[in-house]
Amino acid sequence: MIGADRHGGGSGPLRTPRRDGRPYDAAMTVTRSEDEWRQRLSPAQYHVLREGGTEPAFSGEYVDCHDPGVYRCAACGTPLFSSEDKFDSGTGWPSFTRPLSDEALFLLEDRSHGMVRTEVRCRGCGSHLGHVFPDGPPPTGLRYCMNSLGLSLDRAGRAGGRGGES
Repeated sequence: MIGADRHGGGSGPLRTPRRDGRPYDAAMTVTRSEDEWRQRLSPAQYHVLREGGTEPAFSGEYVDCHDPGVYRCAACGTPLFSSEDKFDSGTGWPSFTRPLSDEALFLLEDRSHGMVRTEVRCRGCGSHLGHVFPDGPPPTGLRYCMNSLGLSLDRAGRAGGRGGES
């Protein structure tokens, strides 16, 4: 599993349980009830972000987007990725070589669907964003494979803002 030692570090269980009932190992800054999330998100966004779903390949708004900016969590607005780190992976989902900041995300082991993967979640609100795989291009060798429904492109954001600046 990628970065097993990089997730978490929080101060106890989060208020929103995982879909399997186990607590997250990270401290969120945005907490809402599931009813509040349902009101704020479209049904498709809710399925991906709050239920851990996946949008169909090649269906997302940002798959072929090459606009400069900062990709934020669609649920809470946390800055996640720079357009400068986006690349065409050919997989059908927006892919990035690295996050703006390691503190923007937390990683969890995902053993669903008969395989072991590394799930990527927003540290701001705990929403499911996608997965990270060890088959990306240099300089990191990582492919952060995200759901477009979990992202919002801030075209006014500073694309080069490492460390979560925007």
